[in-house]
Amino acid sequence: MAVRITELCINCDSCIDECPATAIVSASDSPINGDTTYVKPEKCIECADSTMPKCADACPTEGAIVWDMPYTAEFQSYYVAGHESGLYNIREHKKNGIMFPEVSPKPYREAIALVSRQAHTPVLG
Repeated sequence: MAVRITELCINCDSCIDECPATAIVSASDSPINGDTTYVKPEKCIECADSTMPKCADACPTEGAIVWDMPYTAEFQSYYVAGHESGLYNIREHKKNGIMFPEVSPKPYREAIALVSRQAHTPVLG
């Protein structure tokens, strides 16, 4: 995943149309709780080829979009635990099973320190 939307989100949905990976869904379509706009971790690419994640650039609310752990095999257990606890609802593919990082790793910004990701530091737009 790499980014997550927090409870500070005002559900304006400005980030949804900006996401090139179609990884963001509105609160009403959220597969986890319906209270907040949701980033699908198995689809988020952090806009790694851009200056910054496009969702953060479009977001009017400081602190609503934060860094999360890279969606790579190294963090498989992190995402499995999050999926099992209900923090994430990772898509299940008919043939490949649940699209955990080992099955479908995503690009990420290596320049973002793991300590910043662990602390869920805001992505500044």
